[in-house]
Amino acid sequence: MKDEKLAFQVEISHPENKYEIAPVFDNIKTLEGTHAGLPYGHSSGRWGDSGKGWTEQYGTPIGADITYYADYENKFYRLNVDFPLEKIKDYMERAYSRKDDLDDETQEYKRLGRGYESGGGKAYDSFTTLVFGFAPKGMVVVWLNFGNTRIELDRYQAIPLTDAVEISKAEEKYMRTYRISPERYIESQKQYFIPDASPKEWDDYRQRYTWRPVVSSSNPKFRLFEVLNYTYNGEKEGALRPWVLNMPYKERAIPREMVFTWETGKEKHEQLNARAFFNWQKTNEAFKKAGSKIDMQVKIAEDNNSIEILLNGKPLETDSIRIYQWSGDYKESYR
Repeated sequence: MKDEKLAFQVEISHPENKYEIAPVFDNIKTLEGTHAGLPYGHSSGRWGDSGKGWTEQYGTPIGADITYYADYENKFYRLNVDFPLEKIKDYMERAYSRKDDLDDETQEYKRLGRGYESGGGKAYDSFTTLVFGFAPKGMVVVWLNFGNTRIELDRYQAIPLTDAVEISKAEEKYMRTYRISPERYIESQKQYFIPDASPKEWDDYRQRYTWRPVVSSSNPKFRLFEVLNYTYNGEKEGALRPWVLNMPYKERAIPREMVFTWETGKEKHEQLNARAFFNWQKTNEAFKKAGSKIDMQVKIAEDNNSIEILLNGKPLETDSIRIYQWSGDYKESYR
């Protein structure tokens, strides 16, 4: 059943290359009962983003049954889980904005169903990609991609295989699939083994705080158009006018990188884009101390040459902030 509206991609990611895993048996459970599976080959990319596409799968993903090999632990794991069905059904109805809606007021998302495309190009993206992230000790995180938006569905725990017969079957399939000789299989167990592999870092990244970005400038011509938020836990969030002007408080993870786009006029030097990069430990400590409801105050200088970032009025140290000129297309832009 290859209904194009039910097409989706699948990605398999890991935190770092040294934590690469290899799927052995794979099945993505679908509401329609159609077969869906993982891409061929090992995990890749970074946490939440494999950087690789694959053959489209079809259906509504409602769970997964995956056996994989982590050579750095010399263990086979099985993940056999069902996703929260009502939450999946809700997300499958959503289409998140990726650019200005030229026909209506742009919203964070609309309930447009799967595969929606607006006239004259996509203003909203429905569900596009199911992403798996495999961390040490059987930690598995699943995300849903909607173009500019990536949402963590949940964190799951894979179980190590202990039955000798099951391990033997997995070893045989692993070596056959990846064309690995028994000798190389034994050699790699020693070569890639990491005795202190731990999921703690990526579990910690899932910590959330109730916060929102509040972007301002003393320049009377200032117009904020977009904020993109890429968080350490693998999520990403895009916000456009008008709701970017008064974003709601919600539980968000710690930002890794944020992008702000604004104008103070139609001249090229007044169309600007800034990227702020955050250190996990320093930012997390600052959020812990900031209170239960946090404004990240992004204050852009009147001359557009500098930016100050505060949490509830206290300066927040960043790794760096870079400001660039840009030439974009927003419907409320100076022209």
